[in-house]
Amino acid sequence: MSLEDKKMLLAAADSEPVTVSISRKVKPGCEAEYEAWISDVIDAARDFPGHQGASVLRPCAATRQQYVIIYRFASYEDCRRWEDSDIRTQWLEKIEPWVDGEAVTRRGTGLEFWFDLPELPAQKPPSPHKMALVLVVVVFTLVMAINLVFGSWLAELPIGLRTLLVVLTQVLLMTYIVMPRVTKILKSWLFK
Repeated sequence: MSLEDKKMLLAAADSEPVTVSISRKVKPGCEAEYEAWISDVIDAARDFPGHQGASVLRPCAATRQQYVIIYRFASYEDCRRWEDSDIRTQWLEKIEPWVDGEAVTRRGTGLEFWFDLPELPAQKPPSPHKMALVLVVVVFTLVMAINLVFGSWLAELPIGLRTLLVVLTQVLLMTYIVMPRVTKILKSWLFK
């Protein structure tokens, strides 16, 4: 691969959204302090460019009795800006008395976040072949369904607006409704 190809691949990777999960074991009796800290640190991260949200998984059997904070940034650069910031360093120093051991951090980029199971944050993503196959089937099905249901209404719109509405509907359905369910249904095959 040429140097120019490598630069192009790195530039493409830099522009993809980044999802990070951080698992921590909290000392017994320090849960209230840690919960308050989580709320405050998420609020601090919201002020950083590219922040796209955060979720918290509380201790249970699936998380190995650990807290898992999952946050997302629009690009690797945005994520690094947050992770290298003085404010984040200050927030991390505050939790030292409340946690046991080191944090376990995992990062994912691109489409693989559709295949992550929130109840299994340490799960290795499925192979690209399986992701591609599932995505082709899901995208085709959704686009066909959207066109069948709204086709006559969409036909009246200019092609740019029509395409935007189909893509927007399809991506929202995939992200929030379809892929979480498909992933759960196919998890034994996807993660094998």
